[in-house]
Amino acid sequence: MKIAMVSAHASPLGQDLDSHVTGLAAALGRHGHDVTIYHRRDDADLPVRVRADHGYDVVHVSAGPPTRLDDDQALPHMGDFASFLLREWAVSQPDVVHGHRWMSGLVSVLGGRRVRVPVVQTFHSLAVSGKQHRGAVERGKIEALVAKEAAHVVATSSSEAFALAAAGVDRRKISVVTSGVDLDAFTPDGPPAHRDQKYRVVVAEPLPSHRSIDAMFTALSRVDGAELVIIGLPGDSPATAELRARAEKIGVAPRVVFVGSVAHEAVPALLRSADAVVCAPAHEPSGAVALEAMACGIPVLATAIGELADVVVDGVTGLLVTPEDSDGLARALHRLLLDDTLRQEFSMASLDRVDARYSWNQVALEVLRVYERAGVPAAKTTDLSVDPVR
Repeated sequence: MKIAMVSAHASPLGQDLDSHVTGLAAALGRHGHDVTIYHRRDDADLPVRVRADHGYDVVHVSAGPPTRLDDDQALPHMGDFASFLLREWAVSQPDVVHGHRWMSGLVSVLGGRRVRVPVVQTFHSLAVSGKQHRGAVERGKIEALVAKEAAHVVATSSSEAFALAAAGVDRRKISVVTSGVDLDAFTPDGPPAHRDQKYRVVVAEPLPSHRSIDAMFTALSRVDGAELVIIGLPGDSPATAELRARAEKIGVAPRVVFVGSVAHEAVPALLRSADAVVCAPAHEPSGAVALEAMACGIPVLATAIGELADVVVDGVTGLLVTPEDSDGLARALHRLLLDDTLRQEFSMASLDRVDARYSWNQVALEVLRVYERAGVPAAKTTDLSVDPVR
């Protein structure tokens, strides 16, 4: 089967790769399918087409200036993106188009409708309700259009599925398929990153709210020899300076480490060096980091929202707290750091859970079933499918 994935937002190559798109594309390729990812060119030096090491093609589409753009800057160029796809697909038509994130969904339905190919859409997150600024309103309208036009919509969490249904999307064309994790890269085996303190907590972008960050600082202040490692924020950014000041106020600044951007291949060792990973994002609650930590056998403390509420089983693989419950977050982190037995139990349960449910090959099989529901003939989704090794 020929699968066209549209990922206008995040590059499938380089430092800021979209691990969901690349993980799924690689797994579908291992199942014998031909996958091409289309991404808006954001660097003039990128080749038009490149074969990735993991067995899929990446096409860089010229749509607007070849530089990184915010959503509102990129949106006016999506017509050019769709025109490119129509020219490409006139020569070699895909069997299914899979859009990732809202702007890619717009491009996907524009192109898929013209060539009469089923479109599957994964939003990953929806426009925040209640925020009526122009960008959120416009995005919400586009999401409604895309959901209506798509043959099937993949929600990455139960809560997203409920939100789509509440917005009027036919429940029969909504399926929940969570993110996956690379179980070859993220494993408990292998060296951990060096650390100097007795305990280590890791948190990655998107970062928690300031109240949640303060709660982590408070928990650190109550545990001797505990440090907090923050991934993603450069050491000289204004946001970092603000967090340093907040840590200084609570008295834990020497034990807060900002490591900036970390290459994807270096993340497993950093996670393995942790006693706990906190996932309490202030927005876009993806479960990717939680799954990576669980695959490394590291307990996760998360807010019970979005994909995190599905991925982390409270009291079994980690701990869940309600959003913005800063006191609860501080208590839970304090408990997790000081209870070695609890962390070990969570570690073993986490490894079992990710192995059984969240390998990319398992996720790919679920997505192939979604393609069938979207109207792709069953023979096309199964003829080349094999049972690949992990």
